[in-house]
Amino acid sequence: MTQGMYSIGLLVCSNIFMTLAWYGHLKMKEEFSWFAALPLLGVIIFSWCLAFFEYCLQVPANRIGFKDNGGPFDIMQLKVIQEVITLTVFTVFSIIAFHIELKWNHLWAALCLIAAVYFAFRP
Repeated sequence: MTQGMYSIGLLVCSNIFMTLAWYGHLKMKEEFSWFAALPLLGVIIFSWCLAFFEYCLQVPANRIGFKDNGGPFDIMQLKVIQEVITLTVFTVFSIIAFHIELKWNHLWAALCLIAAVYFAFRP
């Protein structure tokens, strides 16, 4: 596996943890009475615990993928890749956990993301 693919794989895994840390507590409150009873500080600590794993994957992903460390991506490309992954993971999470229906404006937003990737990788 190339450094670029390894970096992208780590970013995908990282973003799964990030999405769960940022938004998973909203669903857990609906699903588990013990979680709904947690005070805000308890929810924050729970999210921080998930975010720890996000950072354990995200930091190496950026180091491995960064051009100055031998990777294939410059800093802007890494950021655009990360944002596309974030929104893709979030969309899948929203559909599965919250039964969100995709609409035409979501398609247009996805096309804008594709354009962002195109422009970020354009020489």
